Amino acid sequence: MNEFRIHHDVNELLSLLRVHGGEGAEVYIDLLQKNRTPYVTTSVSAHSAKVKIAEFSRTPEDFLKKYDELKSKNTRHLDSLVYLLSKLTEDKETLQYLQQNAKERAELTANMAAGSSTTFSIPSSTSKISLQELEELRKQLGTVTANSSAQQPLELTRKMLRDKQNKKNSGQPVPVFPSWVYERPALIGDFLIGTALSTDVTVPIGTLPLASQESMIVEDLLYVLIGVDGRYITAQPLVGRQNRAFLVDPNLDLSIKELVTRILPVAASYSAVTRFIEEKSSFEYGQRQGLLSLQKLWFYIQPTMRTLEILSSLATSVDKGECMGGSTLSLLHDKTFNYTGDSQAQELCLYLTKAASVPYFEILEKWIYRGIINDPYSEFMVEEHELQKEKIQEDYNDKYWDQRYTVVQQQIPSFLQKMADKILSTGKYLNVVRECGRDVTCPVAKEVIYTLKERAYVEQIEKAYNYASKVLLDFLMEEKELVAHLRSIKHYFLMDQGDFFVHFMDLTEEELKKPVDDIITTRLEALLELALRMSTANTDPFKDDLKIDLMPHDLITQLLRVLAIETKQEKAIIGADPTELTLSGLEAFSFDYIVKWPLSLIINRKALTRYQMLFRHMFYCKHVERQLCNVWISNKTAKQFSLHSAKWFAGAFTLRQRMLNFVQNIQYYMMFEVMEPTWHILEKNLKLASNIDDVLSHHTSFLDNCLKDCMLTNPELLKIFSKLMSVCVMFTNCMQRFTQSMKLDSEMDRLSLEHGTMLGPPTEEERAEETAKKKLTNKLLAEHADNLHLTSGFEATINKFDTNFSTHLLDLLDRLSVYSTNDCEHSMLNIIYRLDFNGFYTERLEHMSAERSQRAAPPPPRAAVPTP
Repeated sequence: MNEFRIHHDVNELLSLLRVHGGEGAEVYIDLLQKNRTPYVTTSVSAHSAKVKIAEFSRTPEDFLKKYDELKSKNTRHLDSLVYLLSKLTEDKETLQYLQQNAKERAELTANMAAGSSTTFSIPSSTSKISLQELEELRKQLGTVTANSSAQQPLELTRKMLRDKQNKKNSGQPVPVFPSWVYERPALIGDFLIGTALSTDVTVPIGTLPLASQESMIVEDLLYVLIGVDGRYITAQPLVGRQNRAFLVDPNLDLSIKELVTRILPVAASYSAVTRFIEEKSSFEYGQRQGLLSLQKLWFYIQPTMRTLEILSSLATSVDKGECMGGSTLSLLHDKTFNYTGDSQAQELCLYLTKAASVPYFEILEKWIYRGIINDPYSEFMVEEHELQKEKIQEDYNDKYWDQRYTVVQQQIPSFLQKMADKILSTGKYLNVVRECGRDVTCPVAKEVIYTLKERAYVEQIEKAYNYASKVLLDFLMEEKELVAHLRSIKHYFLMDQGDFFVHFMDLTEEELKKPVDDIITTRLEALLELALRMSTANTDPFKDDLKIDLMPHDLITQLLRVLAIETKQEKAIIGADPTELTLSGLEAFSFDYIVKWPLSLIINRKALTRYQMLFRHMFYCKHVERQLCNVWISNKTAKQFSLHSAKWFAGAFTLRQRMLNFVQNIQYYMMFEVMEPTWHILEKNLKLASNIDDVLSHHTSFLDNCLKDCMLTNPELLKIFSKLMSVCVMFTNCMQRFTQSMKLDSEMDRLSLEHGTMLGPPTEEERAEETAKKKLTNKLLAEHADNLHLTSGFEATINKFDTNFSTHLLDLLDRLSVYSTNDCEHSMLNIIYRLDFNGFYTERLEHMSAERSQRAAPPPPRAAVPTP
């Protein structure tokens, strides 16, 4: 501090203290110059001085507020002054003098004010404006000032600075921003106060769960941090030059609100900085350096140009392809590989792909590790459909396993294309176990991270797939006893339990002969229960799952329904009305089986329908065999009579035996050459199966092979076989009617005395009389049979049956030979070998083959006729 400044400050201080006379200012100036020492005020000494003054002051809050205000204005020598004042508080004499001086100055000021008011109140009549008018003018000026308190100071300040600059540099006027820069508040980056409220409906945040509250508040904070009001956080109007204050929704959770209040000072600081930049960027506040030239701008933006070019290309590709989810990842992955030679571009694309794949891989992890799909925006490669697992037992053509979860091809990332099927199967396996009430979590679960080395996440998917396959397979095989259920179904549907079927058909024979509408289902259920308890099937733990089912259509219609699955005729056949003919119980009868989840995935309605088709086919063959056996029994009774026309009766016996041989060999072929070997193959494959899809495939293959080798998938063979069965049934009905007409049994029972009487065994006379009566009866019955034969044309009927049966049988053998040769169905040759074991039909078959070849050969060319 120089001498002039010291002299000025001393005179100013004496004037303020109103000290007059004495030794004058020179004495004090000399003392200060002699005794002054250099002193550097530190932050510690300044803080100590401030605390000391605050303790000494009567109003410490006012002092501290004033100190902070001066400090924010960066007032020079403030800390030195505070330190001096703190020293004065220690000097009692100086304090006493200052207090006395302040008291005197206060009294003097009061006297001057009183004298001044007296002086000005007397000549009031000579003033140019009255006191009332002056008061009104003051109020109006106050109102105007209050209304324009936000804009007027800035405008006035800029005007004053502009005028000052123009006076100083009259030749160079200060540039001025256009007026719209100041008139459009939306151009600034600070909060807009008093604007129209948003029309969006705001949900009361107090009604939302805690996680949703946090999400909404985070969104609001991001807006507030860039100077935009949120829905639940709004900026308050500024008061003077204080920092910006914010109003937070009072219904917000307290824990979240506490954290929000810690973040809001950042927004207040941003608001202050933004206001400062907007205000001080005007030309009136000083000269700008102008260091940014066009060349520098070009230099600085060059590194960014390539980045923005790549981002623009990606954005355009995504927009044009309408990509989302997996398709977006495919595009990014392909772009990453395409930029192999450009390290900067590849690094950028790799970063974007990694970031974009995070939510997709989170969905993938839940799917392959827990069997859960959480895909609200349909971005994942696996799509879930609303299907009910209970319908597997109701819908004839249900496809729960295939259609509940499906792969959306366009959502498969290109780097997961090879693993798409395994990803689908992994989640499906775990989902089945979850729906059975068991919580499963893959023990080898790891975070799936995108990388250019596909092997990394391929190994993780493989591990998850192996775990899911083992869990579901063990669950079905061990806990749900899948193989045991399949064996139980085989016992009943494939007629594995012979004694059970003998009991059952004996018990239900009379009931099943009735029309299907007259059959009481509960009675059949009771007879089924009785047959199960009386046979070896009683040891089957799943026998209670077997039920009776009376079909609304015959076997042929059911076969056509199954053969039409996944064909154009499917809807027409399923929607067709049942046959118009009245079905008997035998034609409509079938078994059904109750299968619970999750076994219904394997033993679904389509599989049960195939089992029913095989069962009805074999059950009808068994019925025809029983009818032919009944004819054989009746024929044995009739053979004891010597009829005059024995040729036609012998022909009937021969035809019956041929029919019985055919039916029994067909049954033997189906049961022991088709079903048993195929079943053993199925059991072997099930032991080797590694996942549920293999089990499904093996089971379906088993049923398909059985249907094919039993001639149930070939409509032509099925038609011929059906005609043969019809001929056999009509023959048995004819023979039964003939036997009943003779009434052999009733007559012999009536004439027989072998049982004796109440008086004891028959005597010799009675035996002789009985023998005579039998001879007479045989003669009468033989004559009656001959007359019946002549009148009814029975011999011609038997010959017609023989001709029809032979024709259809030869046709069947011929078609079997053709199919076994052309279609390589070698198993069907076994039927030919069994039916033509002695070459009886070989000659006829060879003759039919020669005729077929002759018809297929082209006709020989005609010889040219010479013209005369």
